[in-house]
Amino acid sequence: MRIPSVIEAVSAHLRLALALAGAGLILALVVAGPGAPAATAQKASKPPPMPERLSETGLDTAALLSFSPQYPLWTDGADKRRWIALPPGEAVDASDPDDWRFPVGTRLWKEFSFAGRPVETRYMEALPGGEWRYATYVWEGDDALRASDEGVPAGVPVQGGSGRHVIPGASDCRSCHEGRPSPVLGFSLLQLSGDRDPNAPHARFDADDVTVASLVRSGQLRGLAPSLVAPRVEAASPTERAALGYLHGNCGGCHNDVGPLAPLGMVLAQSFGRDASALPTLVDRPSRFRLWDRPDAVHRVAPCAPERSVLLHRLRARDPQTQMPPVGSLVVDEEAARLIERWIDEGVPGGRLASLHR
Repeated sequence: MRIPSVIEAVSAHLRLALALAGAGLILALVVAGPGAPAATAQKASKPPPMPERLSETGLDTAALLSFSPQYPLWTDGADKRRWIALPPGEAVDASDPDDWRFPVGTRLWKEFSFAGRPVETRYMEALPGGEWRYATYVWEGDDALRASDEGVPAGVPVQGGSGRHVIPGASDCRSCHEGRPSPVLGFSLLQLSGDRDPNAPHARFDADDVTVASLVRSGQLRGLAPSLVAPRVEAASPTERAALGYLHGNCGGCHNDVGPLAPLGMVLAQSFGRDASALPTLVDRPSRFRLWDRPDAVHRVAPCAPERSVLLHRLRARDPQTQMPPVGSLVVDEEAARLIERWIDEGVPGGRLASLHR
């Protein structure tokens, strides 16, 4: 039975739950943020209200570090700029290489532009007690105004992409960012590695962007093992490296071995502190999700058979019952789809590794 199209109107959390239910998996959704204190812990004082204007968040006055993830999240062709501001004298704790810990007061911004015009800036801030808060700001002239907690579900008109850009609400932000212990996704070990992947789709790197190595030198990143200063995706070919890196950046925030979706057994996040490999959970693995028009597609990745690989079909889908990721995009990432198709068509060289882990 197909789920009605009313799914378009429900929250991101419910859409994710429905997608999982369609795959035969029912999970409890985590409401509290990652690292939230135990019930017995003293409740932190209430933070001041979110600024109503972007200019009041400190974007123009803080000591900013710009960064560019080497495997950026696809958002319908939007150009993005990203910044982080750490409290003076503070540093990021990288003792867990897969989930960095950020000091209270850390702030991050991500600007979305279409055809050279900024449309939205997303903001997140670390609060006491391990909690984070989120806001989205919609550009009007020389400043941006805070959207409601529901965002702008109908979207705002843009040039390019689908012609409109959906502004997420706070719950949408949480649904993507709180799928693992650290909600900061793009400012992380693999994403900031100086050993950048030349085949990564949509990647950019500006001269003043920070890297893991530069953060270690400046003392703003501490506790990282020296052997991990320039990590890379372990892969059997350049195509596989780029494919697995793309899945890490676009899917690994939810599909990992530590978050609410861990029981699904589909690990797309690259790990450098744990023995968690993506390939054994993908190649020749049965898929719980069934495509009504492709009954022969029964594996997540079927080597040499892109047409029978559920992963590729869901990457190329944009109906809300099938598409992955389930939120944040209205337009298929054709460049990435061709990359994943090429990787599968080449026979998935890493499939040999998968067979050893069965």
